[in-house]
Amino acid sequence: MNQDKRLDKLLRGFCEDSLDYKNLNVEKEERRDVLRALMNLRMPGPLPEKLLQLQDDFLREEAMEKGIITPEQIPSVKEQYGVSGGLAERISVWQGDITRLAADAIVNAANSGMLGCFVPCHRCIDNAIHSAAGVQLRQACYEIMEKKRELYGADYEEPTGAAEITPAYNLPANYVIHTVGPIVYGSLSPSLEQDLGNCYRSCLKCASAYNIKSLAFCCISTGEFHFPNERAAEIAVKTVVSYLEGHAELEKIIFNVYKDCDLAIYQSVIGQEL
Repeated sequence: MNQDKRLDKLLRGFCEDSLDYKNLNVEKEERRDVLRALMNLRMPGPLPEKLLQLQDDFLREEAMEKGIITPEQIPSVKEQYGVSGGLAERISVWQGDITRLAADAIVNAANSGMLGCFVPCHRCIDNAIHSAAGVQLRQACYEIMEKKRELYGADYEEPTGAAEITPAYNLPANYVIHTVGPIVYGSLSPSLEQDLGNCYRSCLKCASAYNIKSLAFCCISTGEFHFPNERAAEIAVKTVVSYLEGHAELEKIIFNVYKDCDLAIYQSVIGQEL
C-alpha cells in the first residue's frame, strides 16, 4: 500500500474513532494537516490494532522520506568549528528537524501536563515530536502521569526541571526524554535560570541511567516559553560541559537548533565555553 492510500485510510479511521469527526469532509490537499490535527486532539486511549499498525507504517515511511540523520553523520564542534578541548569531540550542533535524528534519545520540551500539545498543528516542538511519534507517545506519557497522580493526588503536574523517559515509537530515535522547562512571563531571574539548568541536568542523568550514548537536545524553554535564546544557550552548554567532564558514558551530545539565529548563538557560545 502506498502512502496516499494509507493517508486516506488513516483519515477515515481517525474520524470514525471519534464521533465528533465522523462526518468530516477533507479536501485532498489538506489531508496530511487534518490527520495531524486529529492526532493532536485525540485524548489518550488505545487505537484499534489495524488502525494503529496503519499509523505506524505511514509514520515510519514518512520518516524515511524526510531523511533520517544518524549521530555519526553530524560532525563534532572540533570538526565543524575547529574548537579545541577534549570535550569538543563529544559535542555537536545540528540545524534541522529533530524528528529526523536517529540518536539514542531526543529531548522534548514538554508542558506540566506531560501529554503533548493539544493545539491542532501547533508549531511547538512538543507537537512536532508527538505527531511524528504517533498516538502511543501520548498514551505512554498518560500512564506515567496516572501513576504519579495515584501517589501525589489527582491535581499533580510534572514539576519544572524534572525529566521522564518513554520509548520513541515511530521516531528514528529510540527514546524521548520529556522535560518541563521554565516559562518566562516577565524579566529573567536566577530562579528561572536554575530551573533551566535543572532541565538539562535531569535529562543528562536520565540518559546515563538508561545507558544512552547519544542525546539530542532541543532549545528548551525558548520560543513558546519565552526564555531568552542567548542566555538559554549559555546555560545549556555550561551545564552539559560540566556534566560530561565526569560522565564518559555519554559519547555524543547534539544541540539541535531550528532557527538561523539559534545556530549563530550556539556557535558563539560553544566557542567561549570549550
